[in-house]
Amino acid sequence: MSEVSKQLKPNLYLVGFMGTGKSAVGRSVANRLGYTFIDSDQAIEKAAGRSIKEVFDSEGEAAFRKLERQFIDEGHVSECCVVSCGGGLIAQPGMLDLVRAKGPVVCLLASAETILERTKGSEKRPLLNVEDPLVRIRELLAEREPIYKKSGTEVLTDGRTISDVASHVFRVYRSDARSWK
Repeated sequence: MSEVSKQLKPNLYLVGFMGTGKSAVGRSVANRLGYTFIDSDQAIEKAAGRSIKEVFDSEGEAAFRKLERQFIDEGHVSECCVVSCGGGLIAQPGMLDLVRAKGPVVCLLASAETILERTKGSEKRPLLNVEDPLVRIRELLAEREPIYKKSGTEVLTDGRTISDVASHVFRVYRSDARSWK
């Protein structure tokens, strides 16, 4: 592929809190673009040979964050992909800059109440396996909001269909990809 073609087809990185719609929207946008869809959490689970919950339970959050860093550094191709990043991936020091160097970033946002509704009952969310998940969601959102706010174009997902959000993200990507370095 020529250098010009690569510049026109950088990866799109979807970031934001869990339950904001990154995977569902990402699949739809990838389909529209004719790109490959990658869910970072699923790719990490496959590479590690175990679930995220198992990594958290046996080695802790720090071990999982190291696996996320490895995924961004070398765990996926550098073009023609839509990558749904885990909710805490860009919250690690230096990760936002690393992700932005690889392609345009769009941040999906939703209210704490919407996130709770979308994630309740899922045992795949180790950070929410607490007595009061809504309180934990609010705490994590407060911690991560500054990095989310500076990550890229923000798209609200509350009360919107996947198709509507995907159309919005598609337009943002097409615009950002033209000017991306």
